[in-house]
Amino acid sequence: MAKHLVIVESPAKAGTIEKYLGSDYKVVASMGHVRDLPASKLGVDVEDNFVPSYVIPPKARKTLKALKEALKGKTSVFLATDLDREGEAIAWHISQALDLEKQDIKVSRITFDEITKPAILKAIEHPGVLNLQLIDAQQARRVLDRLVGYTLSPVLWKKLYKGLSAGRVQSVALRIIVDRERERLAFKPEEYWSLKALLNEPKQKAEFTAGLSVYDGKKIEKMTLSAAAEVDTIVKSLEKATYTVVSVESKPTKRKPAAPYTTSSFQQDGVNKLGLSAKRVMQIAQRLYEAGDITYMRTDSVALSETALEAIRGHIKDEYGAKYLPVKPNTYQAKSKNAQEAHEAIRPTDPTRTGADIGGEPATQKVYDLIRRRALASQMTDAELEQTVAIIEAGKAVFRATGQRIVFPGFMAVMEKDDKDENILPALTPGQAVDLKELQPEQHFTEPPPRYTEASLIKALEEQGIGRPSTYAPTIDTLMQRGYVLSEQRRLAPQEVGFLVTDMLVKHFPDIVDVTFTASMEEKLDSVADGEAAYADVLSEFWKPFHAQVETEVDKIEKVDTTEKSDVVCPTCGSEMLVKRGRFGKFLACTKFPDCKTTLPLSVAEPSGLICPLCGKALTEKRARRGMFYGCSGYPDCKVAVWKKEQLPKKIEDLEAEGTVLPFKEQSLAAFAELPPPVAAAEEA
Repeated sequence: MAKHLVIVESPAKAGTIEKYLGSDYKVVASMGHVRDLPASKLGVDVEDNFVPSYVIPPKARKTLKALKEALKGKTSVFLATDLDREGEAIAWHISQALDLEKQDIKVSRITFDEITKPAILKAIEHPGVLNLQLIDAQQARRVLDRLVGYTLSPVLWKKLYKGLSAGRVQSVALRIIVDRERERLAFKPEEYWSLKALLNEPKQKAEFTAGLSVYDGKKIEKMTLSAAAEVDTIVKSLEKATYTVVSVESKPTKRKPAAPYTTSSFQQDGVNKLGLSAKRVMQIAQRLYEAGDITYMRTDSVALSETALEAIRGHIKDEYGAKYLPVKPNTYQAKSKNAQEAHEAIRPTDPTRTGADIGGEPATQKVYDLIRRRALASQMTDAELEQTVAIIEAGKAVFRATGQRIVFPGFMAVMEKDDKDENILPALTPGQAVDLKELQPEQHFTEPPPRYTEASLIKALEEQGIGRPSTYAPTIDTLMQRGYVLSEQRRLAPQEVGFLVTDMLVKHFPDIVDVTFTASMEEKLDSVADGEAAYADVLSEFWKPFHAQVETEVDKIEKVDTTEKSDVVCPTCGSEMLVKRGRFGKFLACTKFPDCKTTLPLSVAEPSGLICPLCGKALTEKRARRGMFYGCSGYPDCKVAVWKKEQLPKKIEDLEAEGTVLPFKEQSLAAFAELPPPVAAAEEA
């Protein structure tokens, strides 16, 4: 019988860890938190040092019973939850819920960056105790979020409609998105022109492009050429000119590799390079961690352990050669404003294994390879480049051509093709003539600041010290679930309710949506973890003025009528029905409420002209939290769906590759072929 009990958070870890530890150890999972604040009330005593009243959620009762059973006959218990503040708090809650202090049993806290046998055995051999400062810091965050959410959300329900929420980080993130949208709405585009010359080096028959940089002694900048007539005059003067190379300057330069991933930089690249949502990226990383393939994925650190450096450097030497290995390991400085560098950056546990080696779905392999390439590249030599600038004169004009070539790839040898593109100029000699192939005037308009993507919002939150890396993905997900924003072409578009909520909070509770105030609160919460501030003091300093402000402002807030008229007649009493909003979206309700309580769903499905290849029914345009998509009208019996119409042929290929028989494939493709081409949309910057 096992003598020792090890408690982890996830059952996915338990089997692997138990295999490493042997028969003397029993490993069980807590399934996350076993205690939490009550769902039905505030659960915080604001009069007595903000003492929280924890309860055992119904879903945790069975788990706790199993943990108590597993404790029987054990001489020691190791609390092996995750190594961040949340994990420390979960370990403490487990200890409290099981009354471990009152039992005749040795209790230890162990942590590890990776789920590998050496890491697990080392943790067991060097146990510690619970870090009360980290626990206080986590509780302070949890309680502060509860104070804000449970105080302001009912105000939104009363003044707007039920189902809305406010939050310490969520509301600031929403304001950032809304403010950017208002900048876009107020933006007035200005016309400007550029002029390029497509040139040919006759001996090599190599074409290259040069941009107009000076004309008639005047430097040409972005807004210099503002009208088509002005550009036409220049073009006419240059059509018969002789184009002569007057100078060619090449100089060596270097490009340094980036640091290994932190949670924030990892999420940003997962969104930008793989096209996944931040939430999806973190879900995949969680599974990779639990499978022992990568280190812990919630980290601000850019450091690597000595063991990791040795393994990575050894693989670089074996795979790429000594030229790709720096004399000393590369080191990096964390950029995050509130970085907590208690553990490692995200890296593979075995740098020799590729995504193909670990298997799983394509997205999992891509996420793993992203992490592996970044970790390997971080410990490789600089890339050596040659940058070339050629100056070409033609009449009154001076053109400038730039190029770059890789002399030695260094870290770029391990990166994806998109990360190492070259633009190589042909060999040019001062004094030689080149041929004009074409003059290329191009009209432009200044563009408004782009909407935030998930990646750029995460970057903005990190730079301004808002929230923690582990909260970015759930914060964005909450904004979408509430209907505050939609993802349109992978950009976050605020909806009407997002504007309403933001405007109400800005007017009546400005501190809650103030970036500087929220960032300063983040620093105070971090000071609890450092032992520089007391839990109750930080909360009291926030709560007293905030509570007083709420008491003063609530009655001043006018209720906003968000109902819309409709042409639908109530089937019960024949009265007009209104479009109302609720926690599950818009719906139709009788105007005679409460005498008539009839409600109807509000359909958002629109025909698309597409036919489902699987069942032959129409694919209709539908709305999801992440934006509009095209789904089968036979749902839920048929779940064929695509985000964009043009993705249908690829979807058919993918379904057939999976072995799915598609009886209506030909009809589907025929209907697709008859659709008009999509209207080209200007790409946002």
